[in-house]
Amino acid sequence: MALEKTWRWFGEKDLVTLDDLQQMGVEGVVTALHHIPNGEVWPVEEILKVKTAIEKRGMRWSVVESLPVSEGIKICSNDRERLIANYQQSVRNLGQCGIDTICYNFMPVLDWARTDLHFKLKNGGESMYFDFPTFVAFDVFILKRPGAETDYPAEIVEKAKAVFEKMTEQQADELAYNIIVVTQGFIDGVIDGSVADPKSLFLEFIDRYKNIGKEQLRNYLKAFLDDVIPVAEEAGVKLAIHPDDPPFPVLGLPRIIGQLDDYEWLFKANASPNNGVTFCAGSLSARKENDLLEVIEKTRERIHFVHLRNTLLLDDGSFYESGHLSGSQNMMKIMYALLKEQKRRIQAGRSDVKMPVRPDHGIRIMDDYKYDYNPGYPLIGRLKGLAELDGLMHGIEFMLVDEGEPNYISAQTISR
Repeated sequence: MALEKTWRWFGEKDLVTLDDLQQMGVEGVVTALHHIPNGEVWPVEEILKVKTAIEKRGMRWSVVESLPVSEGIKICSNDRERLIANYQQSVRNLGQCGIDTICYNFMPVLDWARTDLHFKLKNGGESMYFDFPTFVAFDVFILKRPGAETDYPAEIVEKAKAVFEKMTEQQADELAYNIIVVTQGFIDGVIDGSVADPKSLFLEFIDRYKNIGKEQLRNYLKAFLDDVIPVAEEAGVKLAIHPDDPPFPVLGLPRIIGQLDDYEWLFKANASPNNGVTFCAGSLSARKENDLLEVIEKTRERIHFVHLRNTLLLDDGSFYESGHLSGSQNMMKIMYALLKEQKRRIQAGRSDVKMPVRPDHGIRIMDDYKYDYNPGYPLIGRLKGLAELDGLMHGIEFMLVDEGEPNYISAQTISR
């Protein structure tokens, strides 16, 4: 009954190989055709090359993460019709090849944001940190986005000013480069390292949203769903939107998937069961108002994919990635709720009982320091997280199989 253990793999250039995944006991691979430019059709032959390589190692291609939604679709540009047609064809091709789940996001410009990619934990491991004042310092004093200072509380802007004044020019440039390029380049970011002036180009992309607020971006997402979901239904493919990271407004850009009322809107916007979600505990946990157990309960019918990691949330809105089990969230309760949903699906005879789950990000430890892994994606730190989640999952699974038997752990153990 356990959730399907998966791992994000970045293709043939990934330092972690498919052979490694096979040895680790991974059941499903989460990957994409990273060599296909954003907005272009994914050909059947290219899909099958990756699928065949995965299946030769006894695994399956469980989830596409991701089939990028081009900026032209998000802002409804003149090129939207072509981009939508290409997206539809890629969905058809994936369905034809037996790939049935697509994770995607609708975040404007910036896929995710951290201010420190080498944050030292007390145990000597290395994590990633989003320091809110430092990010505001980037936005207001380094990027110099027009009107940026009015988008944040005055006390945060004052803290940001103090942070900026302590930076050297080199530190300011490095912060900007990390936010704009380093964290985005390996996941289909809009700007790569070859651009001479990434800050200016980044501002151009942001400026395209100057007349697009939350409601308008919601309208564009609904239009996307209305165009793509019918194709997904015909192809036997489920779409799973990833929450915004962080799940609150930054850079003056609208955020539309970050809390419970966003999911309620999403399901009303398109009622198809193929219109689902990626439940990402890490992203959602970075907003203190979010009750993750309530999110699971209210979205459980539409959870098609799961990311599990933990964060430690600080009072000023800052947070750092604290591992997979420890942090501000009770991962035991989260895993219990997910497995309870899976049990319900089994009892209801649903076909999607194997919810894929992957350890999201990881702490850099031990031999991870010897290799240049993508930010947040070290081998040993993620493998540790996978082992921790696997142990937790099987312990709870043991309880759920015969729940109520006197010789089994009571569900009250988890609810405390």
